[in-house]
This record gives sequence, structure tokens and C-alpha cells, in this order.
Amino acid sequence: MPFTTLRYELRDHVAQVTLDRPEVHNAFDLAMMRELRTLWRDLREDDEVRAVVLTGAGDRAFCTGVDRTALDDPDLPIGTRGGTPLHFDDPGDWISPKTAGDLWKPVVAAVNGMACGGAFYLLGQVEFIIAADHATFFDPHTSYGMASVFESMAMLQRMPLGEVMRMQLTGAYERLSAQRAHQIGLVQEVVPAGQLLDAAWRVATVIASQPPLAVQATLRAVWYAQELGYRQALEVGKTLVQLGNDPAALAEGQAAFASGVRTPWRLR
Repeated sequence: MPFTTLRYELRDHVAQVTLDRPEVHNAFDLAMMRELRTLWRDLREDDEVRAVVLTGAGDRAFCTGVDRTALDDPDLPIGTRGGTPLHFDDPGDWISPKTAGDLWKPVVAAVNGMACGGAFYLLGQVEFIIAADHATFFDPHTSYGMASVFESMAMLQRMPLGEVMRMQLTGAYERLSAQRAHQIGLVQEVVPAGQLLDAAWRVATVIASQPPLAVQATLRAVWYAQELGYRQALEVGKTLVQLGNDPAALAEGQAAFASGVRTPWRLR
């Protein structure tokens, strides 16, 4: 479908999704939220897509969360619906790849500047993050009188407790550098800004070149282990082993190993 707030490119089984509102630091409004929800579902059903690179337009920001100028839109899915507090809409239900799209294909985030606030709805559900060396991470909610709840929960899946507490509670007064984010494990690689997309595409292309069933079953196993108790995850793992070991891919892999030719690799 045509998009107005996103740019989309597909090459070598890798889809690049670019948040395309650079004039507002790629903040999301209702249109972007709707388009992201549609896109994640479309990618889920497109067998040509085996991996995704997610980035933002320009070099100033990856995403800065909800566009504050859009908050007056009565259709924006934020807040109570249906007359009681038990019916609550949250942006994560619309924009997060796994929650909104049930997408279990690897998503690599390429963070090209500021990532703050609602950006963590996206970063909390990617497989890993590559950042430009000028990227920064922060959450200004508390500085403006708002509780950071879902963003904090998302980051706790990726960062040590003390780091989450400090970033969330210092609000707009501190920013996490790309280098510090790498030290604590939030970011897996830091590269010069001019090399960011090349770095993300390089690893996404490698992932996409491998048997998709094995990749997706591995991805699901890791997320289950992150979110379930260890013993529960092991039980689910028994099913994933059977689902993820495609006989044709196994035979091809065994033949490649028996040939004696080894895959070229790079050290990082």
C-alpha cells in the first residue's frame, strides 16, 4: 500500500522501513501509527521478507515518540475508551512490531540520532540495535509530569535495572550516549553515522540468507526464554525444535558441511 509517513524498500529479502517525518524528529501521529500497524501485519504475511531494517529519516533523530501537536486528535489511540478505565488504548498496541503485528521476523534497528520516549515502543521489540556514534537515548516523561510506564517496562527487557531507573527518573536532564548504551548491552554495535545503514543491511542480509524457518524458530525461542519462566520456556522449546528444523534445509546444511567449504565470517 502507499504510505505517507513511512518509506519502504525491499531488496535481497530485507525490507527497510524508514520513519519519514524528519520535520518533527520522526515522531508518530495517528497516520504513522495506522501505517505501522498495517505494515507490520503485511510484512508478517510476505514470504519475500525475511529480515527488516528499521530506521528514521535524516540524521537528527530515529524517533522522539508521540507528536505532541497531534495529541488533540480525538482518534489518537491514547487513553481510556468505552467509558471505564478498563478500556485503555496505548500507542504500543499500534506501533510495536510484535504487539501490533505479531511479527516474528528479525528486526534490526538502525538508530541515527535521538531515540526517546515512545521510541522505546519500537526499540523494545526489535531483535538488536546498531547505533550511529552520535545517537542518544533518553526518556523525558517525568520531566514533563508524565509517568514513564510502558517505555520503562520495555527497556527493562534490554537494560540492567539501575540503568533503566537512572534513564527514566532523570528524564530530560541526562542522555545515554551510543557508547554507554553499547557498554550496558542496549546497543550491539556503534558505527560512524555514514556507515550506519550499511552496517544494518550487512547483518540483516546475512540473517535473511539463512533458512527462514530456523531463524524464526530461534527468534521465538529467545523471546519465550526472556518472557517466560525458564522451565516453561524449555517446554515450549521442545515444540519449537520440531517446527524449526525443516528437513529440506537440514539436508542442504548437511551437504554444505560435508563439502568441506566453510562460510566466510567477520570478527566484530
